This record gives sequence, C-alpha cells and structure tokens, in this order.
Amino acid sequence: MSHSLNIAFVQDALPFKGGAEKVLAAALEVFPDARIYTLVFNKKAFENTPFEKNKIATSFIDHLPGAYKNHRIFLPLMPLAIEQFDLRQYQVIVSFSYAVAHGILVQPGQLHISYTHSILRYAWQDYYKYMNASGSLVKRIILHYLRIWDVASANRVDHFVANSAWMAQAIWRTYRRRAEVIYPPVDVELFEPEIRRGNYYICTSRLVAHKRVDLVVEAFSRLGLPLLVVGQGPEYKSLQRLAAPNVKLLGWQPDFELAGLLGKAKAFVHAGEEDFGIAMVEAQAAGCPVITLDGGAAREIVVENKTGLFFKEQTLESITEAVRGFENGQVELEPALISQHADKFNKAHFQRKFASLVTKGWDRFINSDKSSVGKGPVNSDRIPAKTRV
Repeated sequence: MSHSLNIAFVQDALPFKGGAEKVLAAALEVFPDARIYTLVFNKKAFENTPFEKNKIATSFIDHLPGAYKNHRIFLPLMPLAIEQFDLRQYQVIVSFSYAVAHGILVQPGQLHISYTHSILRYAWQDYYKYMNASGSLVKRIILHYLRIWDVASANRVDHFVANSAWMAQAIWRTYRRRAEVIYPPVDVELFEPEIRRGNYYICTSRLVAHKRVDLVVEAFSRLGLPLLVVGQGPEYKSLQRLAAPNVKLLGWQPDFELAGLLGKAKAFVHAGEEDFGIAMVEAQAAGCPVITLDGGAAREIVVENKTGLFFKEQTLESITEAVRGFENGQVELEPALISQHADKFNKAHFQRKFASLVTKGWDRFINSDKSSVGKGPVNSDRIPAKTRV
C-alpha cells in the first residue's frame, strides 16, 4: 500500500494532550509526511511526542493572549482563522474536526475528508444548556451566525467520517450528510487489569464544562468516597474549589501512570454526554468497570451489567444512586472480561481503516467519471442510509 500522497492534516487546536490528539498521532503514524495545520499549538504540552518533529502551521489565534489556556474564548474568530490556511499544494486534506476544522477552503482537484469528533457543540446540541447558563444576547447572535457558517462550510467536505454512530446521526441531523463510522484508536495494550483493586474511584477527562466533571466531583464530595480526577483544562481551579478532601485532582498524567491508576481503580465514573469517549475504552482496557451517563455514544462502548453501569440523568442524585448501587454489589463485573471487550477499539484496527479510507478515497476521486467532477467522490453521502461501522 502506497502512502506517498501529498497530504495535509487540519485540527482545530493542539492546546494539550487529549483524545483528539491521540487520534491525530495515530493518523500521523500512517502518513508520517503529512503536514499539520492547527489554530493553536502549545509546544510545551507536546515535548517528546511525534508532533515535535512536524513543522506545524498555526493561525493568528496562536499569538493571542490566553490561547493556550482556553482557546475556546476565541470561537467567534475561528471560522476566519481556519479559512486563512493556504492548502493549494496538497492532493488530500483530512480535517480532524470538533469545531471548525472542516471549514478549510479547498480547490477543485483536491479531496477533503473530515474525520468528525463532534459538530460545533456550543452552537448545536449544547446550545440551550450553554444559553441557560450564560446566555447574553451577544452570545446568541454570535452562535446564530456560527450555525449559518457551519452548515455552509459542510459543503466543502467530500466525505464525512464519524467517530461513532451517535456522531454520524448528529452529522445527518445537522448537515444532511451521511458519514462512515471509524472508531478512534486506543492504545489498549498499554493497560492491564491488576489482580488487586484499590479503594478509590477515578475520572479521567478534559476539564471543560461540557464533560460535567463538576457533577462527579460534587457527587463524591457528598458521598465521602475517595475519587481521583486526572486531566487538565480551564475548569481545573473551579473543580479544586468544589472538591472535598476525599477528592484529589492530579492534573495531566503520562500514559504509564494513568495505566497504573486505572488498573487498580474500583470503577471509572463519567457524567458527560460523549460523542465517543476514549477514556471509557482505556478504563475498560485496564479492567476497570465504567459508571456513566446513558447518552451519546456510551452504549457503543459500554455493555450494561457486563463492562459497566449506566445512570439515566445528568444529575447529582442519579450519579450518587448509581455509585451506591455499585458499592452495594448490585452487579459483579469481571476485570478480565471487561479488558477483553476493549480490544475491538485497538489502534491497529483504526489505522488499517484510516489508511484504506484515504488511499482508496483518492483512487476513486481521481478515477471518477469526468461527469461526476464537482459532486465529490462519495456522492451518495447526501442521502440517508443505515450507518456502517
């Protein structure tokens, strides 16, 4: 299989290590010569990683104060910033999008594939939650125009790929475009169940508002049970203020430390509605049962009463009830079976599918009948069909 394509990868931002960055790193192993374009790149956060060797191009937002700590505050500028990247020299462009990366400008003769982690969350599925919390008229106007731009920019994509069937449904609902499903890569081999489990629960996540780590912290502060929170982000200080002494915030941890913590934890607890949820897969790879919200892509990852438990509502009461049920031995879960389930999300599986997606997609694109030029390589993605995983 030849990977000699002239290819560019575009990601919204690289402020710190997280799930989206792991997907990009795995894709870079498949196409090591791909050039990366991103709105923000925090070099210090990616020392001793594959990104260090890539000549990463950034936008003007990278030079604005506070861009590394909370790049989301510059959301109104992101459509303008993403459109300034000149990618005319590339044959294939792959955007890894959770906000605006799919909105890059493309030329005739270029193939644009969008691997979509999420659609513009604050403007769509979280709009009413966001507005109820801090919904000034100015924010409503900004998000209104961002929705208009977002739908228009979806026409620049030849082929959508979703990170879950849940996200494929969201893409269809928002853009009226079909999306192939390729689950994100997880380094499951890094994680291993420990024979003896510890006496603590764990939550690993980006510390951003929509992950609702605050609910987990508050629930365990009330329960008095030991909880470790692994991750970083703009919510870190507010979570510190909310946490009781039994809740410890550890910040970002390297993979080997995280593997040890997950391998010994009693259970992994998560309250966010996930478009996929790499952290939930990592927990299961370590034999750690998952207690999570019954929403988003959770049921694509967690098998009820076999690898984890679900709670129905994003509330303190619902979380505490689920944790108490787990504490009382409502369901006994076997770490070895939990770990075995996670293997379906391994990195090699993603990389095979991703390599085929790009190379075969380019072959179809350049060999398509001249009468189909301008319709994209996968014209059928504009009609609804059963999602393929």
